[in-house]
Amino acid sequence: MQKLLYFNQKRYLCGLQKATACATTLLYMEIDETYIRHIKELIELKDIDAIKGLLNDLHPADIAELVNELSAEEAHTLYRQLDNETAANVLMEMDEDVRKEFLDTLPSETIAKRIVDYLDSDDAVDLIRELDEEKQEEVLSHIEDMEQAGDIVDLLKYDEDTAGGLMGTEMVVVNENWSMPECLKEMRMQAEQLDEIYYVYVIDNDERLQGVFPLKKMITSPSVSKVKHVMKKDPVSVHVDTPLDEVVQIIEKYDLVAVPVVDSIGRLVGQITVDDVMDEVREQSERDYKLASGLSGDVETNDRVTRQTAARLPWLLIGMIGGIGNSLILGNFESAFATHPEMALYIPLIGGTGGNVGTQSSAIVVQGLANSSLSAKDLVKQISREAVVASINATIISLLVYIYNFIKFGATATVTYSVSISLFAVVMFASIFGTLVPMTLEKLKIDPAIATGPFIAITNDIIGMTLYMGITALLS
Repeated sequence: MQKLLYFNQKRYLCGLQKATACATTLLYMEIDETYIRHIKELIELKDIDAIKGLLNDLHPADIAELVNELSAEEAHTLYRQLDNETAANVLMEMDEDVRKEFLDTLPSETIAKRIVDYLDSDDAVDLIRELDEEKQEEVLSHIEDMEQAGDIVDLLKYDEDTAGGLMGTEMVVVNENWSMPECLKEMRMQAEQLDEIYYVYVIDNDERLQGVFPLKKMITSPSVSKVKHVMKKDPVSVHVDTPLDEVVQIIEKYDLVAVPVVDSIGRLVGQITVDDVMDEVREQSERDYKLASGLSGDVETNDRVTRQTAARLPWLLIGMIGGIGNSLILGNFESAFATHPEMALYIPLIGGTGGNVGTQSSAIVVQGLANSSLSAKDLVKQISREAVVASINATIISLLVYIYNFIKFGATATVTYSVSISLFAVVMFASIFGTLVPMTLEKLKIDPAIATGPFIAITNDIIGMTLYMGITALLS
């Protein structure tokens, strides 16, 4: 979550210039019920001029928000009034489900010529990935710019969770042997094709990344200087196969707004900007949060009932199985409950404490794995550290419960000792188990986020009950 907040701040700062530039032509508009109702009335009246007049003053993100609130027919009517560039940007800002419905209804030629042609390569690739293979081929066949089509095909080959799958090919590139006048001329030509310029990258004659050209040097350096004499050498870069998590960490660590991407022999092939990373971080954070909350699928508040049910039911069924397991365990100790009925009072305490401790431990480990402060090779070290923390917590909790039971039931009551000893054992087990599981999953290349939440809580609940009943039986 801290990382997500960091990138929200970063994106805001990076977007200030763009927002300022657009302030003279675009207005911030709160899309409330009154505004939506007004748009619907205009659509019903087929007042196209009035609709276009309103849309001209809106940012694509606001139009996308508006489209999300309209029926399919109304949304299509509204969408047809947009120019191609705005239509492409609006589509990328839509909710994923709404965008998919739009793409399913649009012909392949329309997607290619009205949308893909007006998107940056990374956005175009993201869009095409959402189509089935047959429609992907149809869309690519309708792209008239063969260079653009080639770039998209090349980017589609990379795994979407790597730097190659996220990068875009739009950037300003200069040769290290160019003079300042030649460099300036080429930069102007390239800049005409770009919406934003983050960095100017310097390559050699073999297209290998050599450095970054500081724009300040364009003013302060003599015109006879070559680029290689003023560039910043050895810039931070990532490989096309670098996992997305590492890209995020590099951008955060070095406070970058963009990072160049190179291939296996060091040739510059693209760049990743902070806004692209922000989108991916947000999506991953949402996925991890939902896994930790017991949701097996990607759902939103406005999704269909069937989809929400399908996403929530699996973990609930697993929880039900865990509950049945607990009842079977407790059923084997009927005689113990008959002899010590007060034992039943502490079942919620044992189960709840084990689940809470396990979730805490796994959450700390998952966060450490996410920000690279912890790795799978640190398993023994982390378990040792967690065992020390757990022993301190377990001792304090057990002692407090012992004092309470000593006052309430006396020194001779079995429950006075069994509850305290069980709590100590449960806290120790839950802490180590909550550490071991996510680190093992990380080692097996499985998302460790699934270790948090219901999985840990259910497992610790069952083990906790087993320990509680077993210890009580031994002391009886």
